Amino acid sequence: MSFAVRSARLLSSRGLRVIQSRGYADEMSFTLAAANRVFYDNANVRQVDVPSFSGAFGILPKHVPTLAVLKPGIVTVYEADGSQKKVFVSSGTITVNEDSSVQVLAEEAQPIENLDASAAREVLAKSQSELASASTDKARAEAAIAVEVAEAIVKAAE
Repeated sequence: MSFAVRSARLLSSRGLRVIQSRGYADEMSFTLAAANRVFYDNANVRQVDVPSFSGAFGILPKHVPTLAVLKPGIVTVYEADGSQKKVFVSSGTITVNEDSSVQVLAEEAQPIENLDASAAREVLAKSQSELASASTDKARAEAAIAVEVAEAIVKAAE
């Protein structure tokens, strides 16, 4: 038997064992919580799309362990039955663990159907006005954060 044939057999059987040992799953354990509400508590879901300061990304079962910071935006959850739920988050953290469990802990969160686009536009206008008139670094930073969150809410509500 030639070296090439033996190598191909070794690699194909090793590759098969690696795939079998990874145990690809269709679902993962997911928790989404905020101070005001727990949206998911170790629920089995198929995928979660999250906004982060390093860029938006999707999380599937067996995702590489990750720690990221949420930015204002929409978390989209693809549930086991195929339905989608969207939740607006203001900020927080995303943790993907070695066991494929995922936790999203948000400072504030609301289902997008609860967002009021006209109220969000009013908050945005007020925040922009506060940013323009801010006289200290602290006031500018706080107003800039308020503008960023309000812009994300307006976008999510429309």
